Amino acid sequence: MRIEISIQQQTLTLLDNFGSVKAKYGVSTAANGVGCKKNSGCTPLGNHIIRAKIGAGSLPNTVFVGRRTTGEICTPELMAQFPNRDWILTRILWLSGLEVGFNRLGSVDTMQRYIYIHGTPDSTDMSKIGSHGCIRMRNSDIIDLFELVEAGTSVLIAE
Repeated sequence: MRIEISIQQQTLTLLDNFGSVKAKYGVSTAANGVGCKKNSGCTPLGNHIIRAKIGAGSLPNTVFVGRRTTGEICTPELMAQFPNRDWILTRILWLSGLEVGFNRLGSVDTMQRYIYIHGTPDSTDMSKIGSHGCIRMRNSDIIDLFELVEAGTSVLIAE
């Protein structure tokens, strides 16, 4: 299996080992566009792998901060209480770059930037950019994808 993320189309496509489409999902990538620099708020390009899968068995809308559950479930009321929170929900697929000097190590390290594929509130528009660098997905979609991939799965992020 491998994942291809299109920044232009705001889609994530899961392909099997023969290149056939297994699933396709809408996503939302960075409001700041693409880029690999630390603190840029951009979505990194290039070849990555899923370094870790976090949140197996968590309820939909489980809130994560620092890759740990907070004990909260995201609701409209909780969102109103914390309007500036970057909502990381349900499951996390933590990415690691593979291209030294481009998206790995030094000032461009995807993993050290904490770039994930993760769930987001259902009110998030999946056809528009808007994240802080991560790839946001609908909660039902990230649950589905999480079950289909393993740590080490290849992820290509392209414009």
